[in-house]
Amino acid sequence: MADSNRYAFIAEWYDPNAALMKKYQFLFYMDDNTIEMFDIKNRRLFLKRSKYEDISVSDLFVGATVTVHARQLLITDYADHATRNALDTNKSKTFAMIKPDAIKKAGEIVKLIEDNSFLINQMRQTTFEPEQAAEFYKEHEGKPFYNNLIAFMTSGPVIGMELLGKNCVTKWRELLGPTNTKVAKEEAPDSIRALFGTDGTRNACHGSDSCESATREIDLFFGSTVPDSSNINQSTICIVKPHAVKEKQIGTIMSKICEADFQIGGLQMFKVEKKNSEEFYEIYKGVVNEYQEMVNELCNGACVALQITKPNMDGRTVVNQFREFVGPVDPNVARHLRKNTLRAQLGTDKIKNAVHCTDLEDDGCLEVEYFFKCLAGVA
Repeated sequence: MADSNRYAFIAEWYDPNAALMKKYQFLFYMDDNTIEMFDIKNRRLFLKRSKYEDISVSDLFVGATVTVHARQLLITDYADHATRNALDTNKSKTFAMIKPDAIKKAGEIVKLIEDNSFLINQMRQTTFEPEQAAEFYKEHEGKPFYNNLIAFMTSGPVIGMELLGKNCVTKWRELLGPTNTKVAKEEAPDSIRALFGTDGTRNACHGSDSCESATREIDLFFGSTVPDSSNINQSTICIVKPHAVKEKQIGTIMSKICEADFQIGGLQMFKVEKKNSEEFYEIYKGVVNEYQEMVNELCNGACVALQITKPNMDGRTVVNQFREFVGPVDPNVARHLRKNTLRAQLGTDKIKNAVHCTDLEDDGCLEVEYFFKCLAGVA
């Protein structure tokens, strides 16, 4: 690598107009946060070196999706040995799962994950079918606790996550603490199991015990489960925008939603393509000046869709109540008029305002359905 402050990757972009997958060498310069791209097939410069603040080195790893000028690029490999040697060890992966007993504390647990420098690369809330739980815990079949474990793991929703980071398997297990909650409280009082667990089975969270197990569990969970969704007709959407995901605000947003007596009926992380972002925001086209910026932000990295419900609505709809909780679109206006709202506390401007929520009464179920049925690939 000629420049010690430069990382080099192979990236692919599907060109819908030409119906071709195009391959690029993608260069990232750390000293000034600039990027450069070369068209590999045609052996020519595709994007000259230029400043790009929306990408940082933490966003770049094999399997990552980054958005450059509204083009979604999939990073498929390292382009040189120096980049591989520098970054590959920093992006090991593990599987983390919040169990049914701790689902009400999911926001706090996710915040601990974010605060401990893990990157959440995939995330989904689901409820195990008995056969799925049996396959997941196949190694324990025949053990005395097996039947109780399967019954417990199918008793309510779980949240599975693919976590990335340096020494990820070991670091996550250290944050979890000992398997038995009683032991965890004595030996690691600040660990997740000590804080949120009950016993050896109801111990809040699961963590892979090896890199091989992590690969198996990630493939199994994200390959065979579908996201939960409650009654779509009595719900609304909350989308944690890409900038808020990068700023590690997922856990904080989830906690604030639950503290306000709303419930999260479904959750999934998405990497939205531009065409889907345009389709989702079509109602705003020609209506708000920021339409194109809204589209670009939604496909500028991973976002997290939350299906929001509320048990006691006092005659008001959940769309209205949640919109009031989120606050005005412009966080600066929100801070003047309604300083306790979500956007007032976490937003920056009208585009980076932390979350999207449904504006119109009739669109609540449509927006939930778009993410949890259409984009999630659920029939």
